[in-house]
Amino acid sequence: MIRRDRPRVVVVGAGFGGLWAVRTLAFEPIEVLLVDRRNHHTFFPLLYQVAAAEIEPEAIAFPIRGLLRRFPNVGFEMAEIRGVDPEARRLETDGPPISYDFLILAPGSVEHTFGVPGVAEHAFFLKTLDQAIDLRNHILASFERAAREPDPFLRRRMLTFTIVGGGPTGVEFAGALAELIARPLRRDFPTLDFREVRVILLEAMEGLLPGLPDRLRAYAAARLRRLGVEVRLRAMVEAVEPGCVRLKDGTRIETGTIVWTAGVRGNPLGEALGLPTGPGGRVPVASTLQVPRHPEIYVIGDLALPEGSGKLPMVAPVAIQQGALAARNILRALKGRPPQPFRYRDPGTLVTIGRNAAVAHVFGRSFTGFPAWLLWLGVHLVRLIGMRNRLVVLSGWAWDYLFYERVVRLILPSRPVRDE
Repeated sequence: MIRRDRPRVVVVGAGFGGLWAVRTLAFEPIEVLLVDRRNHHTFFPLLYQVAAAEIEPEAIAFPIRGLLRRFPNVGFEMAEIRGVDPEARRLETDGPPISYDFLILAPGSVEHTFGVPGVAEHAFFLKTLDQAIDLRNHILASFERAAREPDPFLRRRMLTFTIVGGGPTGVEFAGALAELIARPLRRDFPTLDFREVRVILLEAMEGLLPGLPDRLRAYAAARLRRLGVEVRLRAMVEAVEPGCVRLKDGTRIETGTIVWTAGVRGNPLGEALGLPTGPGGRVPVASTLQVPRHPEIYVIGDLALPEGSGKLPMVAPVAIQQGALAARNILRALKGRPPQPFRYRDPGTLVTIGRNAAVAHVFGRSFTGFPAWLLWLGVHLVRLIGMRNRLVVLSGWAWDYLFYERVVRLILPSRPVRDE
């Protein structure tokens, strides 16, 4: 039931799905309200480069109000969602309640620890800008502490960096970290013996980058090993302890840094709102992305588990396409037309592995090396929001490429850094 002269669509989450839903609804004769607990959009595909001191945090973040400035029918509210009353069509927040006629839930995902003991307490994650900055601070501080540590055992542990998860994020971060260590940090710390520095990538499966052709997976592993990364396959983590990772085969890895990129799950907001959840904490929805018994509520992106779509990857293209479809289905509903089902169009996969190297699987074709790397650069620059952000990222990449130098080797803000 529409209760206003203009129907109100509330979009929760300013990630890729939420923004594309808003863009599709912009300039329509409706009222749109975007709600997020942060005031900025983060370009998650480059988050690992912030952690590896390759680009500054501000280069991949854009203020939401700046994005919405040109949309006269779109507003923004910075708020934390606490609950939903579907019958009253009202969201409960940490401030005043928000009423809606249609609701699009796009809160994204969170890290998935798979119940492994100690991960939440002792590992770093790469899901938010704050986490990327904390990880960068920790890596740089580890080298600072190691430079004045007389105990060889403690020094080697400080200089051992373990990444769990051989998916795109783990592979890209391992390559970026290895290059940060090999050139800028090696010059910064001439008194350190860099033979003590180790970057270890653990993958529980038989190969990296599951889902890609075997040729690309083999290339990624070989390229990482050339960069000095120790790639360990069929390495299942049993527990994470302070300064140590225990594997199920009994191996103990003494390490001062554990980065968990092994998986993600749907945002807990779905459960908090009382919606039924399925595998991975995702909310089962109809093929039209509507919640059963509440067709005015749409769930998109990493939180959605659409009927008949199979196991969709939790990546930006899925969220973008679902955000646009949910918005179009709302416009169809306002015109009395039936909703359309979601059909995913896979644009392909791109993964960079350091300088001049990447793997790409697009349009059914596979590419490796420099051509794939150029394709990766172009696609990510185009997708990045804001001309200033594109210029900042491009200039940072160019400086690093030409001079083997990373200018963001700063421990900021100055606060205690976690010491495992």
